[in-house]
Order: sequence, then C-alpha cells, then structure tokens
Amino acid sequence: MSKVKAGGKARQHSQRPGKRLGVKLFGGQSVKAGQILVRQRGTKFHAGEGTDLGRDFTIFALTDGIVGFKTKHSRKYVTVTKA
Repeated sequence: MSKVKAGGKARQHSQRPGKRLGVKLFGGQSVKAGQILVRQRGTKFHAGEGTDLGRDFTIFALTDGIVGFKTKHSRKYVTVTKA
C-alpha cells in the first residue's frame, strides 16, 4: 500500500496568481480623472458618460465626479457624473 495519497491532476498544474479583476470603485464613491473603475475581460460593463474603455477592456474615469452604475437595454453602464 502507498504511504502518500496520490496527487491528482489538479495538484500537477502550476499555480498561477489571480489577475485582480473586478469593480474597483462602487456606486456613490468619488473618483478623480484617470482612476480605474473596472478591470474586466470583455465588456461585462460598458463605458458610459465620463468614462472610457482601455484596450484591455479596463474602464477608467475621464472626469472628476461620482461613480454610478446604470442598466439600459440589458447592458450595464458605468458612468461618472459631476459632484
């Protein structure tokens, strides 16, 4: 009999760090121009007023203001409005 339990396929893969994706600033929080609001793969959230989409689908603020989330035609939008 074996002394050590067999390491399955999951243990044989190399461990990779997480990519730290997700919403960084939530609705109602104040934001400065250039701050990152959402890191994502693909357009789970779309860029609304006062925001823009980076080439890696990162949404960032173009102006200072308050973060907001809106749904329109079954699409989620991230907006920044003047405070």
